[in-house]
Amino acid sequence: MIRKVKPQIRTVGFDDGTFSFFSKLERDKTILIGVVMKGSQEVVGVLSRWITVDGNDVTDAMIDAINSSRFKDLRVILLKGITYAGFNIVDLERLHRKTGLPVVVVVRKRPNLDAMEGALRKHFSDAEERISLLRNAPPLVELVPGKLYIQATGLEIKTAGEIVRTTTKTGLIPEPLRLAHMIASAVMTGESKRE
Repeated sequence: MIRKVKPQIRTVGFDDGTFSFFSKLERDKTILIGVVMKGSQEVVGVLSRWITVDGNDVTDAMIDAINSSRFKDLRVILLKGITYAGFNIVDLERLHRKTGLPVVVVVRKRPNLDAMEGALRKHFSDAEERISLLRNAPPLVELVPGKLYIQATGLEIKTAGEIVRTTTKTGLIPEPLRLAHMIASAVMTGESKRE
């Protein structure tokens, strides 16, 4: 339980690498990077796993990366959305339960759930399972009007907002997520992409 958000709170932020349309057809892999930080200032470590494009292994990869790491003082998991590697959807409740850590999801645009559900029904035989993960996610709450939204599992939304602000150095995205994005894109393309 997080009672007070300290400036040096230890978090891990996950983002995935780029992938091509061909990757989707072949169910190739892309990198999943987790950056462990103290607040918004100090990088403590980096975790990595490979996940399947449009697969269903992202939740297990995150659980394994966290639970088998040497970072036993993590307080929060930060995610950049709940879909990784295309439609590899995070089971937020299971991630929270299996790691014992609260999860804060950060997105810049409110997703179009109807369009996502339509795409899932059209292309996936297990569409209903994936749709249930989308529907069971907590509601999005606007943190910065029209620019940033958050979801929280395992903690109060007010505390989640404090964590996002505490871990953000510049711009709107928490530093662990910004760095995870840069590292993941560099691994997949040879050069980091802008956030």
